[in-house]
Amino acid sequence: MNQKEALIGTLLDESWLTLEQLAAACAADVEWLQQHLEAGLLPQAQSLDGVWRFSSATLRRARRLRQIERDFDAAPELAGLVGDLIEEIERLRARLALYGPG
Repeated sequence: MNQKEALIGTLLDESWLTLEQLAAACAADVEWLQQHLEAGLLPQAQSLDGVWRFSSATLRRARRLRQIERDFDAAPELAGLVGDLIEEIERLRARLALYGPG
């Protein structure tokens, strides 16, 4: 199994990806990721001693941003806003499923 095949599967929350691995998993350039990091569009990312680490939440977010930008020719900031709204809807649906409608 090559590295690209390994990144297609499920990422465990305890695992961390490097900048290069995240770029490969999103089919994006490292420069694309760096621009989004600088713009604050990947808030779950962590930098330890200048080395970026990315969780499964960051992978989901980056893939979502990439898809929104590609499918709708959206600016990164707009993709970030749409991503925020989608994530909020997911959180609200999870709460609704947990507590019920009323």
